[in-house]
Amino acid sequence: MKNLDILVCTSAGVEAVTKRELFKLGINDCPATDGRLAFKGDLQDLCECNVNLRTADRVLIKIAEFSAETFDELFDGVFAINWRDWLSVDQRVVVSAKSVKSKLFALSSLQSLGKKAIVEKLKKSYRVGVIDENGSETKIEISLKNDLATVCIDASGDGLHKRGYRDLVGAAPLKETLAAAMIMLSVWNPDRPFVDLFCGSGTLPIEAAMIGLNVAPNANRNFAMQNFKFFDNAVLEQTLQKARDSVVERPLKIFGFDIDQNAISLSLRHAKRAGVQEYIHFQRQDFKDFSSKSKYGVIVSNPPYGERLMTEKEVRFLYKDLRTKFESLDSWSMGVLTSYYNFEKSFGKKADKNRKFFNSNLECHYYQYLGPRPPKQEKVEN
Repeated sequence: MKNLDILVCTSAGVEAVTKRELFKLGINDCPATDGRLAFKGDLQDLCECNVNLRTADRVLIKIAEFSAETFDELFDGVFAINWRDWLSVDQRVVVSAKSVKSKLFALSSLQSLGKKAIVEKLKKSYRVGVIDENGSETKIEISLKNDLATVCIDASGDGLHKRGYRDLVGAAPLKETLAAAMIMLSVWNPDRPFVDLFCGSGTLPIEAAMIGLNVAPNANRNFAMQNFKFFDNAVLEQTLQKARDSVVERPLKIFGFDIDQNAISLSLRHAKRAGVQEYIHFQRQDFKDFSSKSKYGVIVSNPPYGERLMTEKEVRFLYKDLRTKFESLDSWSMGVLTSYYNFEKSFGKKADKNRKFFNSNLECHYYQYLGPRPPKQEKVEN
């Protein structure tokens, strides 16, 4: 499989960050449409994307595209795919469906019809009367837009935000992929202090440590592509070894604070599971008590907001106090993710940058306040 149509799926607002990640992997021609970056690649590219992308939600392979205005056309199009190239006779197939501006829009019917076409083709190809489906699971996506059907096979399995280090979460957790995007959009680099004043289960400091050390985000998990008939595990092992060889040992100044001791305990647990506990200092502390003699630090936080853990009045006072704290750090920069519609008014200052994101299905905005740049020759204080 040297000419795969690979689709990297990413969340709204994150496409540009994911595209920069693909450029670093040597993938330059990857136009984005509807939250998907498309390019031609091979099995090595598939492994590189799954292992190394920090901000992507999942990786798919497009295996067919055809017009489908009727259920017969949809069945025939799915049936025409040579499923034996992709699936073993005993694989368990799960079909999902999407439809936008198309004559076929009943998702349950699309799913069942697509599944029936796949099963019938496998029975014919393998010359069997029954498909037992007692093997590994494979997810197939059938999406229709303007009556054009696209059939994709999932190469990731679980979403790529599931790094494997976060087995327990606190209230309203921040997705790891979004946390990575927030950090990569900030002005932080490994030479500058990084602080999360509301660290919760530790996601932002852990992702910062992994970025600072160049640790591949998904090196310790399995992928759906490993169940493909043509998959060569040696290619994945080469990718993983390359990722291990690329880890950079360096001192980092990363701090996570939270007023809740249970959150700190959770953060410590997750940092240990991620293998970065020695690079992060977690401490129970109210954000109002934070101070630092360091220059040019960067705060990146996802504080509590109305839909999550606080009343609107409490949120307004929190953001007002956060402005006071930020003003006391005259050379620092800050990024705040919140769904609170009136953040800038409560904070008392218009953001230098403002980007819309979605944390799960909740619309949020990432407000960034930029401090001065460090002098080129000046070293950041410890």
